[in-house]
Amino acid sequence: MEQVPVLWLTAGLSCDGDSIAMTAATQPSLEDLVHGAFPGVPRVRFHHPVLAYEVGDEFVAGFEAAANGELGPFILVVEGSIPDESGNEEGCWAGFGTDPATGQPIPTTKWVDRLTRQAWSVVAVGTCASYGGIHGMAGNPTGAMGLCDYLGWDWRSKSGLPVVNLPGCPVQPDNCTETLLYLLRQLVGAAPPIPLDHVFRPKWLFGQTLHENCDRGGYYEQGDFAAGYGSSKCIVKLGCWGPVVDCNVGKRGWMNGIGGCANVGGTCIGCTMPGFPDKFQPFLDEPPGAKMSSSAVLLYGRSVRALRNVTRASMNVEPEWRGPLPKGLRTADDTPFDG
Repeated sequence: MEQVPVLWLTAGLSCDGDSIAMTAATQPSLEDLVHGAFPGVPRVRFHHPVLAYEVGDEFVAGFEAAANGELGPFILVVEGSIPDESGNEEGCWAGFGTDPATGQPIPTTKWVDRLTRQAWSVVAVGTCASYGGIHGMAGNPTGAMGLCDYLGWDWRSKSGLPVVNLPGCPVQPDNCTETLLYLLRQLVGAAPPIPLDHVFRPKWLFGQTLHENCDRGGYYEQGDFAAGYGSSKCIVKLGCWGPVVDCNVGKRGWMNGIGGCANVGGTCIGCTMPGFPDKFQPFLDEPPGAKMSSSAVLLYGRSVRALRNVTRASMNVEPEWRGPLPKGLRTADDTPFDG
């Protein structure tokens, strides 16, 4: 197998942020996948409106061929939440291409119905496609939902896999390309079935909380909390949900290992979780659990921090047998050293 089509359906309710994020991937990059940089893994041909030379009906023709079973094994990537079209009297909430018989847009749901029947694997990229996201919050007029809610959680692709969910608002770029690479290896028999958690996220990417890999975690353990933005200390009191959110961006960063929400001072609002956004509002308020946990650790943390500073200062001075330091030098805690 020399080439595997990846059909990227961007016609869901979305901001297209996941498509934009993908351009920042480095491990592997889009170019690595397209050029076949990995031995034994077929090259990828993306059918994506941003990357394609084709436009209009010529671009839609690739999706039509896939829906008719004429494209061979392909991976379907869905970006954006799926609207509920059942209650519409006319028109549709989201569509892609034009029905030649009626001259009207083809609803996204019709494409999902047709393409998922033929796909070797289906990936929901971003929180909107995975679990509904912003568009799926309570009271939304479109009835938007995640792909698993639309297809049913017991749905399986031709390979026997459920929908592979890659949440994030948007998805962390390398999480997406790495998952596609894993699926390509599985397709050619070079890897076992992709390991997924109970809500169908790749286990190795979402098996730990943001807090467990956060640059600021040591400050939490010492009861050292930021009182305002711009501090390098733990920001849980500013509204960060990191201790309970399954996300690897604290460890992986955002682009080429750099950045990530909490790493650069942004509070985690839980965007990789099925309960987002409803269960995490109001954003930027201290989470209820943080009030209890931070209070419990505060006395212990302050005491430990004080003792550590004493020890740190003593360890930052050479042993006495080496002789006194020159006059005027200061110790680690910035007190004068009298030699």
